[in-house]
Amino acid sequence: MESELEPGSLDTDHVEVRTLTPEDLDWVVSIDRRYFGKSRTEYFKKKLAEAQTDTGIRISLAAVVDKQPAGFLMGRLYYGEFGLPEAAAIIDSLGVAQAFAGKRVGKALMRQLSMNLRGLGVQRIQTQVDWDQGDLIAFFRKSGFSPAPRLCLELDLAKSQ
Repeated sequence: MESELEPGSLDTDHVEVRTLTPEDLDWVVSIDRRYFGKSRTEYFKKKLAEAQTDTGIRISLAAVVDKQPAGFLMGRLYYGEFGLPEAAAIIDSLGVAQAFAGKRVGKALMRQLSMNLRGLGVQRIQTQVDWDQGDLIAFFRKSGFSPAPRLCLELDLAKSQ
């Protein structure tokens, strides 16, 4: 497809990417429900409120195609978390509406996020993916992610006494 583009065009130019706002809550929940099979309204209400009240650093983004909600990416910027000396962005939620799957919406979100973070001097983006989410792992791999040199550890308190 890229060879068919006009000079100076990107394969994501059809996707408008903007800051995510509290008014986006309903469609974010709707897209997310497709992946999780349940509504996480309170979770996203809290995340959207945090995105508005945190620093002026906007890393939670909305994607729109032809005035239709197409996808979202939510994250935060951390300074010195887990012993790392530099700032790192954390992606904690990502979703693309089924109607826009395969239409480079996720790529547009990642491209804008990367540009925003580079402009701030942030050099690292991290996320976590469940082992069985092959499509999401493939997306992140294609976006340039690789396994981190750190191991994520978990203690299930329900199983340990």
